[in-house]
Amino acid sequence: MVRGRKRAKGAEPLVMVTAYDAPSARVADAAGVDLILVGDSVANTVLGYPDTLQVDVADLAHHVAAVTRAGPRALVVADLPWPSYHQGRRTAVRAAARLVRAGAKAVKLEGGALRVPVVEALVDAEVPVMGHLGLTPQSVLPMGGYRVQGRGAEARERLVADALALEAAGVFAVVLEGIPPAAGRAVTEALEVPTIGIGAGPDCDGQVLVFHDLVGLNPGPVPRFARRYADLLGQATEAVAAFAADVREGRFPGPEETYPEDAPGGSPA
Repeated sequence: MVRGRKRAKGAEPLVMVTAYDAPSARVADAAGVDLILVGDSVANTVLGYPDTLQVDVADLAHHVAAVTRAGPRALVVADLPWPSYHQGRRTAVRAAARLVRAGAKAVKLEGGALRVPVVEALVDAEVPVMGHLGLTPQSVLPMGGYRVQGRGAEARERLVADALALEAAGVFAVVLEGIPPAAGRAVTEALEVPTIGIGAGPDCDGQVLVFHDLVGLNPGPVPRFARRYADLLGQATEAVAAFAADVREGRFPGPEETYPEDAPGGSPA
């Protein structure tokens, strides 16, 4: 159970990875992650948009269904996209219900005390809710860009207050993004529910990374908070270039990739 996974009580750190389709879900689950996040980051990671504001509930439901068709053991959490929970409790519950029917076992939303009524409505509707504080990508416009949050004692205290309000409203965990380690530690120590960090320092109860950053499928440098464990983009590019060269120079297809005239019938595989 995720709710009780506090490192201060001796629990092993939680591991969460994003996934947006069946293949990435299979990889994440086979690797043994605890949670799979079908994030609204699908917008800029997979769909080519400049930010997460461009996807809606239908988009998220489509990707949730693809992930759950892989049959993962990990808990599947789906982001509630902007502005599905900014228009009142009823709208938020309808959006969450659509994601649950697509296969999600919980939903995540961004924001602090302002979101308490929505969190309470979702919990009343028996939908497990994960919070998200700090750098909240759906707030990129009022924030004036992707900026580190929670710097200084006053900002740190506001984060703790927001986290406690979300906990009282019924969230089972809180993602902390883009904040200094001192803030991550303060929030983690204040809460009974676990925190999952992404650029929030080493003291959180777990960590999350975007799949494409982790395996090197995104071009260019990764964010400061990420670590690239593979270079799949480079390897895939080399593989396709080798195929193209073989086609142009007559090496593909060869005898192994063609069907002999006298072979028995059956599957083309």
